[in-house]
Amino acid sequence: MPDSWRTWGCLVWVLAFGAVQGEEIKLASIAPEGSHWIRDMRAGSERIRELTEGRVTIKLYPGGVMGNDAQVLRKMRIGQLHGGAFAAGGLVARYSGFNLYGIPLLFHSLEEVDYVRERIDPKLEAGLERAGLVSLGFSEGGFANLMANEPIRNVQDLMRKKIWVPEGDQISFLAMEALGLSPVVLPVTDVLTGLQTGLLDVTAASPVTALVLQWHTKVRYRTELPVSYSMGVLAIEAGIFRRLNTSDQDIVREVMGEIMAGLDQASRDDNREARVVLQRSGVMPVDVDLANLEGWRRTVKGTYPELRRRPDIDVALFDELLAALAEYRSQAPSLLSGR
Repeated sequence: MPDSWRTWGCLVWVLAFGAVQGEEIKLASIAPEGSHWIRDMRAGSERIRELTEGRVTIKLYPGGVMGNDAQVLRKMRIGQLHGGAFAAGGLVARYSGFNLYGIPLLFHSLEEVDYVRERIDPKLEAGLERAGLVSLGFSEGGFANLMANEPIRNVQDLMRKKIWVPEGDQISFLAMEALGLSPVVLPVTDVLTGLQTGLLDVTAASPVTALVLQWHTKVRYRTELPVSYSMGVLAIEAGIFRRLNTSDQDIVREVMGEIMAGLDQASRDDNREARVVLQRSGVMPVDVDLANLEGWRRTVKGTYPELRRRPDIDVALFDELLAALAEYRSQAPSLLSGR
């Protein structure tokens, strides 16, 4: 796997923080030991230790030993951990705004994502702070694609298939039901086993995620459709962060912020490279049936009134996001190719 892959997406890593006397930060990830991401974080941890003259240290736990997003949040509630790097949807229990980017078929292109994120990311960061968490950066995971052992070109190809929905992702579950499909809820750590045992027929992941988690070894086809957009969020409890002195807070923000910015910027190149490697490994790209695509999108949009009634949707921010999308599309109709 090329060292240039520094991005893991929604569905690849979970970090957890705990403190010893307010100075040791324990950080865990499902990214494997030896991966470029872990090497980057170890380098960042050493830099923080040096710049703070040992006042702040970070201990890394790779390989998922601290659990998934929900488990990390539970440990935060009892004070065992103090924060983490989450898939955006994994923070919904603390701040509902992070449900929005992952709404299925919301975005048509990465250009739309860029336009919306420039306007909405600062509002998400502010909302996170109101929820008592300090953001240390956002990082793109990329678009998830459908992956299966049979080519998926239209919604009929998905009928009677068992489709993975991440644990806690009620929005995707609602969209799958609206399309008449059969969602199966599992934590990300159980997807490979689900594909191996037949519990799942179809999964969704960015190319990098599929490679890192070895899901590509259990599927043969990848549909060229941006199903949902994933983003990672690095955050810690505000009360814990503020126990550090001001200069150490600045150092942690700077070092971790640079790492997250690097992941964010590298994501698209990483996913482009990963698509090539997937094909070389036997996972073939499949074009979606464009004649049916607008029907899929209309069906998902039909769930928006129900989404607005949900307690885990920030309705005002949802409206701002949709307005930004409409503004972009009115200015760039040539980009609405559905790819």
